[in-house]
Amino acid sequence: MSIKTERLGNMLHKEISNIIMSEIKDEDLKFVTITKVDLSSDLSNAKVYFTTLNDDKEKVLKDLNRAKKFIRSNLMKRKIEMRIIPELSFVYDESIDYGNKIESLIEKIHEEDDN
Repeated sequence: MSIKTERLGNMLHKEISNIIMSEIKDEDLKFVTITKVDLSSDLSNAKVYFTTLNDDKEKVLKDLNRAKKFIRSNLMKRKIEMRIIPELSFVYDESIDYGNKIESLIEKIHEEDDN
């Protein structure tokens, strides 16, 4: 990833997070955290990775996809250094769940070693 796409990805990350927190009325989306935005090399597509405190990840994903046009139109209104705002696709970020699973396995191993 080039420095330019990384910088634009970080900018989109910040703006999408702000839109979700301040402008979307859906209460289920208030517990969404944007973890990363990956831009394609031609800047036409953006994968937006998210996590949520809500247990129903599929419903949150569905709600985010329904709000996709609203989020994109709000990005167009903001002063972002892009000629064209990329198409957004939301992806649940499983890295935190994976990290928690690894941590619990390590704790279990330490408990077995102590006994």
